[in-house]
Amino acid sequence: MYYYSYTYKQGDFCLRTVQMTLDENLIQTVDKVVKQLHTTRSAFTREALEQAIARIKMEKLEEKHRGGYIRKPETSDEFKAWHKVQKWGDE
Repeated sequence: MYYYSYTYKQGDFCLRTVQMTLDENLIQTVDKVVKQLHTTRSAFTREALEQAIARIKMEKLEEKHRGGYIRKPETSDEFKAWHKVQKWGDE
């Protein structure tokens, strides 16, 4: 599958124009939001995509950590030394 796109430079960034297919309700909602935020569809979409990618990366990292604790659960005395020196703010 081939996607048509156009590349152009804006400041220090090289941007590509891409075509996306979205349903009408989503476009209307995005248009309302970008008007309220005084931004553009493109800027809003870039930020939303960056946030989605960051969230997915974090979810994968959390899943990796969960898997590690499943494979090697903590022991009951593993953090015992820390409990003696830990300050909770109400002490």
